[in-house]
Amino acid sequence: MARRRQPEEHVNHERWLVSYADFITLLFAFFVVMYSISSINEGKYKVISEALIGVFTDSDRALKPIPIGDERPKTVTPAKPLVKDSEQIDAGIAGANDPLKSIADDISAAFGDLISSNQMTVRGNELWVEIELNSSLLFGSGDAMPSDIAFSIIDKVAAILRPFDNPIHVEGFTDDQPIRTAQYPTNWELSSARSASIVRMLAMQGVNPGRLASVGYGEFQPVANNATAEGRARNRRVVLVVSRNLDVRRSLTGTGTAHAQPDAALKRAGTQTAPAPVKSPGRESSVNSPSPALIR
Repeated sequence: MARRRQPEEHVNHERWLVSYADFITLLFAFFVVMYSISSINEGKYKVISEALIGVFTDSDRALKPIPIGDERPKTVTPAKPLVKDSEQIDAGIAGANDPLKSIADDISAAFGDLISSNQMTVRGNELWVEIELNSSLLFGSGDAMPSDIAFSIIDKVAAILRPFDNPIHVEGFTDDQPIRTAQYPTNWELSSARSASIVRMLAMQGVNPGRLASVGYGEFQPVANNATAEGRARNRRVVLVVSRNLDVRRSLTGTGTAHAQPDAALKRAGTQTAPAPVKSPGRESSVNSPSPALIR
């Protein structure tokens, strides 16, 4: 019987490719690391270079810190307080050329009859002005559709606010009487619909929509006792808040003016008038008329 031949063992002559691939990979990683280390931030290098040259050539700059990165523009020096105390009083702002004082004075002059009858209140401080209107002036009972009187009032208010660039946000408030309708199941929707209606009316009368914001607080920030009819009537209100700048407006939107105070942090933020937003070329904003809303 013939002896079976043993199969020849295959010799792997390509094992060197594994080592070569590892070597190439390590070499590639080495050059990547070297490149990342060698890259220089030209902007920071130039700033440091100029600062060091100035330190050695100008003795006045020797004690100044070296700026790293983009230097933020300095804020405008805060204006002097517009009130002598911290209490919020009617039209409690001062300053000859201050936009808030001009707005408060013009509103007080245009609506003296409503102010004297306690249907409108104008109050303010060095950071914002509040124009508070009783909801009965603007809306019917259980409705967010503005009345004819509302259009007349908001037209005059818009004419006074239109020349200024200060941010405006409109706050809506209700009493604690529950509402359960298909369109507005809670007082949140009621207060939001009423404030949004006023915002749209202001925009229709030419107030820049970029300045406007709408917020509804429902029944949760009362200023009077809801146990009485008079207290509930006071709590049903709409407040137009004209702020000194955007920081003030955002702070007030989060807390509501009913419980806000002009604290030191906001005063340090600057009291300059907020700039008008830049309009995009070739685009026009259209504002539709308010649609009726059947709510309580």
